[in-house]
Amino acid sequence: MRYLGPRRFERFSVKNGTAEALTSSSEAGIGVRVLRERGWGFAAASEASLAAARETAKRAERLARAAEKTSRESVPFAEERELPRGGRYESPMKEDPFSVTTEAKIALLKEAEARLHTHASVKAGKAALTLWQEEKWYLSNEGASYRAKITHVGAGVEATAVGEGEVQRRSYPNSFGGDFAQAGFEFLRGLDLPSHAEECGKTAHALLTAPACPKGEMDLVLASDQLALQVHESVGHATELDRVLAFEAGFAGTSFVSVSELGKLRYGSPAMTIEADATCPGGLGTFAWDDEGVPGRRYPLVREGVLTGFLSSRETAARVGLPESGGTARADGWARTPLIRMTNVNLAPGERSRGELLEGVKEGVYMETNRSWSIDDKRLNFQFGCEVGRSIKNGELGGLLRNTIYSGMTPTFWNSLVATSDRSTWHLWGLPNCGKGQPGQVGHVGHGAPLGLFRKVRVGGGP
Repeated sequence: MRYLGPRRFERFSVKNGTAEALTSSSEAGIGVRVLRERGWGFAAASEASLAAARETAKRAERLARAAEKTSRESVPFAEERELPRGGRYESPMKEDPFSVTTEAKIALLKEAEARLHTHASVKAGKAALTLWQEEKWYLSNEGASYRAKITHVGAGVEATAVGEGEVQRRSYPNSFGGDFAQAGFEFLRGLDLPSHAEECGKTAHALLTAPACPKGEMDLVLASDQLALQVHESVGHATELDRVLAFEAGFAGTSFVSVSELGKLRYGSPAMTIEADATCPGGLGTFAWDDEGVPGRRYPLVREGVLTGFLSSRETAARVGLPESGGTARADGWARTPLIRMTNVNLAPGERSRGELLEGVKEGVYMETNRSWSIDDKRLNFQFGCEVGRSIKNGELGGLLRNTIYSGMTPTFWNSLVATSDRSTWHLWGLPNCGKGQPGQVGHVGHGAPLGLFRKVRVGGGP
């Protein structure tokens, strides 16, 4: 199996009126993976030529032979009936982001960053955009082949305010650099960073003197962006089959979920349905075929609260007796071997409007936009902090709360889910910095989520 490509990367950022980062890079290479009866071999070369391909394949073969000496068992590998034959895939876009001039990109960021400084307390403002593009050519000895050209873009702003013994941050449209999608520059224009930057600055300043989040067990409403991260950490990673089988124990950890619980584990309440979907338009986890030639698929991981699926590769699917791979084996470029990665792991919307969801809360807290996160290696015990909180009383949002935190255990938390809001509140967020593997790989994944209402969650705040 071989995959190569030129990969392009650009990042621009402006901090406090000055261009802080102007990064542009391009690379190309070949990766070859060889499967023998009892072992894998992988080798890569930073030269895209026929001679390099032959030599790389020989090295991968030698490594596979060496790996066989360490194992007495055959490596299982699921059959695939829908392999591509001369397939083609290209990210849809209206405006090529790499054709937009550097001057235009910096001008956009400077305008947005300048509007963050609404008050003297805003000591730091930042605006950034990032572009990726990968051209991939895949071939295998099964006769599979495809070419893909995938483009990801994203941008965001953040304001940091400093007060009397207090520091607060407000981001738009999300933390972790903003929001990201598989699209062209039109997506970045659509974010309209300048018009939202002023609100970020004002909110960061207001948070400095806002009351602290109350402490205790109470109702919690999570905004779409925070709920998307909750899905990522406590469902996406926990259902990766290599973690479940302890293949990732040395670095990324394992999972509280076991293979024997498939179809049995009460992961959450009946209001919880989560799908892996590599077919979502615009998602960072969207593609036609993965790096084993498996088509991008849509299937449930949790249906009405019950565990019904895993994120899997052809090897891990065969190891546990699944009929086919989930199509989630992806590599961070030509120099890395494929790992199980999330595609777009999405929480299904419900039927309530945003207002109707809030009506169900007599007294509680609303939280939005991640500020900090912590979760154990089994994806079981967690604590998250959010940039913005608001009190809820009798279904109405109140004033700002600072230093909002909530914590819990994964099954208990998801079983406390009462309802999700409707499709109008659902958004597909892009997350371009998911780390996993040794050597480390950075994956681009997506998460769609509405708002969610949870009962009796532990919340608290700082001083």
